[in-house]
Amino acid sequence: MSAHIRIPRMFSRASAVSALTVAAVGGTVATPGCPPEAEAATVAAKALRIAASKKGAPYKYGAAGPKRFDCSGLTQYAYKRAGKRLPRTAAAQYNRTRHIKAASRKGGDLVFFHSGSGVYHVGVYAGGGRVWHAPKTGEVVRLERIWTKKVWYGQVR
Repeated sequence: MSAHIRIPRMFSRASAVSALTVAAVGGTVATPGCPPEAEAATVAAKALRIAASKKGAPYKYGAAGPKRFDCSGLTQYAYKRAGKRLPRTAAAQYNRTRHIKAASRKGGDLVFFHSGSGVYHVGVYAGGGRVWHAPKTGEVVRLERIWTKKVWYGQVR
């Protein structure tokens, strides 16, 4: 049995083939008229996949990949590969994001751990109260339950 895909007239054969190729490998295609929220969600989902792909990579202070990471290096790397630039430190990344409530968080949003008014750690929200992060010296990038209520969330714009 063969599957037929109907391609709207607004696409040329070449762009349709490119779009289908991207879809087949798990990518996304920007659509004219697509709202910015949808594009941001796509970038966040891609950043989440990239962060998860670094599972087991060793922590190294000041490292931003591709084989070793500190916390903000992991988030910066994941978003850069997803097409967005972030500053280098967790605090600067917090200042660059759109701050959101916990009820609005989605996979790929950033989780900022704070003590009082200072951010000291960051990771990529994975859903279900879990975060991908590079914890500390001697540890590796891993998925872990968020262990404190002292967190803020941010969406990368």
